[in-house]
Amino acid sequence: MADRLPLDTEFLFRLTIEVGAPAPVGDAGDHELRIVPITGGRFEGPRLSGTILPGGADWLRVEPDGTARIDVRLTLQDASGALIYVQYQGVRTGPAAVLERLAKGEAVPASDYYFRAAMRFETAAPALRWLNRTIAIATGQRPPSGPCYDVYAVK
Repeated sequence: MADRLPLDTEFLFRLTIEVGAPAPVGDAGDHELRIVPITGGRFEGPRLSGTILPGGADWLRVEPDGTARIDVRLTLQDASGALIYVQYQGVRTGPAAVLERLAKGEAVPASDYYFRAAMRFETAAPALRWLNRTIAIATGQRPPSGPCYDVYAVK
């Protein structure tokens, strides 16, 4: 067997998202679909910082056991004014009692559940084009105020 290849990461930023009320689409057979509008937020890190523009959304699929499959598209605007399109998918799951508390909007320690996402970026800004060739992973948490992620570039 060949040697295992390393997986190195670099912290990019913390993404703190403000969301509106979910629009329930309803029962889609094996899950409930909700569209959650993104109304704003911030991202802050050593190389990138700025705001989240309103207008994005999470096409959230909630399975019968409470597992949430996230499918998000949003637009970042960095401090220079450059726009960055972000698309990510992920999963939030855990013990039934923890997921019930999250569904009620309670504060739950992030260590009590699993919340991960894979992100891709697109931008036309010359100084940020390295993002177009970057895949990031994120660890998330869901405080009552809205989702928050620590985002890491996979090197």
